Amino acid sequence: MTTTAERTRVAIVGGGPAGLLLSILLTRDGVDHVVLESRSHDEIEHTHRAGILEAGSVKVLTDAGLDRVLREGDRHDGIDLRFGGETHRIDLAGLAGRSVWLYPQTEVFKDLAGHARGTGADVRWEAQVTEILDAGTTLPGVRYRTADGATHELRADLLVGADGSRSVCRHTLPEDVRRSFSHEYPYAWFGVIVEAPRSASELVYTASEHGFALVSQRTETHQRLYFQCDPVEDPAAWTDEQIWAELQRRVAGPDGFRLTEGPVREKTVLRFRSAVVEPVRHGRMLLAGDAAHTVPPTGAKGLNLALADVVVLHDVLSGWFARGTTAGADDVLDEYGRRASRRVWRAQHFSAWMSRMLHSHPGESGFEARCRIAELRALAESEAGRRFIAEGYTGWGEILARPAGATRRRPPQRG
Repeated sequence: MTTTAERTRVAIVGGGPAGLLLSILLTRDGVDHVVLESRSHDEIEHTHRAGILEAGSVKVLTDAGLDRVLREGDRHDGIDLRFGGETHRIDLAGLAGRSVWLYPQTEVFKDLAGHARGTGADVRWEAQVTEILDAGTTLPGVRYRTADGATHELRADLLVGADGSRSVCRHTLPEDVRRSFSHEYPYAWFGVIVEAPRSASELVYTASEHGFALVSQRTETHQRLYFQCDPVEDPAAWTDEQIWAELQRRVAGPDGFRLTEGPVREKTVLRFRSAVVEPVRHGRMLLAGDAAHTVPPTGAKGLNLALADVVVLHDVLSGWFARGTTAGADDVLDEYGRRASRRVWRAQHFSAWMSRMLHSHPGESGFEARCRIAELRALAESEAGRRFIAEGYTGWGEILARPAGATRRRPPQRG
C-alpha cells in the first residue's frame, strides 16, 4: 500500500557524484531536498571507476569543502601521445595554464557521500524509483520502493534526474518533445587493473597498427591499463600472458618503451557511446550528468561534465528560488539547458575526435590509417595543435562562468 505522499522542495533521483554535489550545494543554501538512490552506499563505494578531474572540477570540490583530492590525488601537468613507436608530450600546464588530477570517481563519491552524511542531508540508499509522476506539472513527484519492499511517494517543487545513463527520468520525456542524438562506436576498451609499479609518470595514449592502448595509474602499486578490443570480447577468455603480450605490442617502439608487468587483478570490457538528449527540462523536471548525456572515455569528460552540469544548474536554481511564484518564474529554468549545452557539445566533439584519431576502425584502409597518424603527427609537431589538445583535455574552464552580460536575477522586493 502506498504511504501518504511526502513533500520536499527538491527531489533528486540519483545518488552518484552529480546528485550528491547538488545535495551539498542545496544543503549549504538551506534548501529542503531528498536524494533517492537505487543502489546501496557500499555497492557504489566498491565499484571501481577511473577518473581524471579537470582543474575546474577540482575547484568545485574544494570550494565545497572537499580537499582530499589535493592531498591524495595525483596532479598531472601533461599527457603523452605515442604513435610510430615514439612519445610526444602535451604540456597541459604550459599550453593551457591548467593541470588535471588523477583521482578515481570512486574517491569522488566517497568524499561527496561522506560530506552529505556529515551535514545530515536526506540521502536514501536502496530507494528504487519505479515511476515518475506528473513531470510536466508544477508538482512533479516519484513513486519509489525501499529495500523492505514498501512503496512510497514523494512530491516536490522541482525534480532533478541525475540517475545515470539508464535514467528513469529521461525516459519520461514525451516522445514529441524529446530529441536524441547518439553514436555507437565499433570498438570497446579491454580494461585491467594490474599489481605493478607505474610504467609512466603521466597518462600515455597510444595509437599503433595493432590498435589503441592507454597507460594509466591507480596507485603507487597498481596500474590501470586499457587496449582496444571488439565490443563482444569476453575478458574471461584472456590469460594474463595474453593480456600482457597484447599490451606490450601496442606500445612497443624503437625507443624500447615497455610496460612494467605484474599479476592482473581485475579485467573487464568497457563499451562506450556518445549520446545527448534534448531538452534537459520538461516542466519542473531537469536532467543532469549521464541522464542527459554520455561520452566515450577517451577525452576524460564524463565525470567532469556531470559536475559542470550541477554548477550551472545550482546557479540557475538560485535565480529560480529568488523569483518565487512570480509570473514567468519557471522560464528561468530554460537558462540551464542553454548554458550547459555549449559545453556538452564541445565535449562530445572533443571525445569523438580523440576516439576517431586514436583508434583503428573495422574495415579501415591503409590510406585511412596513415591519415590518422599523419593527423596525430601534425598536431604533436605544432604548438597550435598541442594547445588545442591541452585546452580540450583540461576543460575550457571559462565555459562554467555565467555568459557575458548575464546577471543573477534579484529576489523580488518585499513591502
